[in-house]
Formats: sequence, C-alpha cells, structure tokens
Amino acid sequence: MPNYRRFWSEGQIHFQTHITCERIPILIDNFDLLWDAVDKIKTDSPFRILAWVVMPDHFHWVIDAGKNNPSLLIRRIKLSFSSSYRKRYGLRQGRVWQYRFWNHIIMSQRDMNIHFDYIHRNPVKHGLVKDPFRYPYSSLDNFYNEGYYSRDWSVMENSDGDREFGE
Repeated sequence: MPNYRRFWSEGQIHFQTHITCERIPILIDNFDLLWDAVDKIKTDSPFRILAWVVMPDHFHWVIDAGKNNPSLLIRRIKLSFSSSYRKRYGLRQGRVWQYRFWNHIIMSQRDMNIHFDYIHRNPVKHGLVKDPFRYPYSSLDNFYNEGYYSRDWSVMENSDGDREFGE
C-alpha cells in the first residue's frame, strides 16, 4: 500500500471525511468515546473544529489544525478512540477505521460554505432524518444559534447539496 503524504501548512482549513472499517455503524453508540478522544488530543495539540457531523459509520468535519499536522491529529484521535472502543467491548484487536481518509483544503469562503452545508445536510442525504435540525450529532444548532442558518434552511435550493465529498 502506498504511503501517501498530504500537503499542509499552518493556517489552512481542512474538510475531512473519516469512515469506519467496513462501514460498521459504531460511531453514534460510541459518540462519547469519539468526543473524549477529540478532547484528549485537543489538550496538548490545540485545534478548532469549525463544523462537524457524526454519522453511524463516518464523520465529516472542517478543522483549523493550527500549527498541527492534520493527518497526525486525526491519527492520534483515531488511535485513542480505537483503544477506548476495544476496551469498552473487550476486544483485543481488529481494525476500527478505514486506512485512508478524504482531505480537502478549503480554498475560499464559498468553498467553506459549500462544505458547511454538505456537513449539515448529511443526515438528510443518508435518510436518517427529514429535517437536519432534528439530528443531534452535528454542529447545525450552533450555526443556527449564531444566525447563519434559518429554521427553514433544510429545503435544498441548489445542487451543491448533491455533491459527494469522500463518501
């Protein structure tokens, strides 16, 4: 398997998609472990999550990794989550995550807005809810409370919602 190297530099914003091994739907039932892993890594390697959604078998986020290599951040988060997950279920081994992940460097405000919308529409796209405001595992409520989305936003008005970003 090739050893991919990803380009990054300080100050870049990244959209990423991370998928569980064989798309096993473990993330919602173990949301606490995922968020604990994120918080643990944030304490010694500060970064900001700008938008996020956790689905049963994958998650998307837009992050500002700060001075950190985003690939190394996610590696540490996945290792921490995997360790906690195995411990919770008494597993000694086994892959939890797919080996690779989708990464896109955000190039403009429009690009960021498209990815924010994609993240927040993802539960509707996957048929988990009809109204994205009813899905509890995303940052949509934060954006709504800050005035970035109206309550009737869930009506798709353009084709940007039909894009595929690393799924």
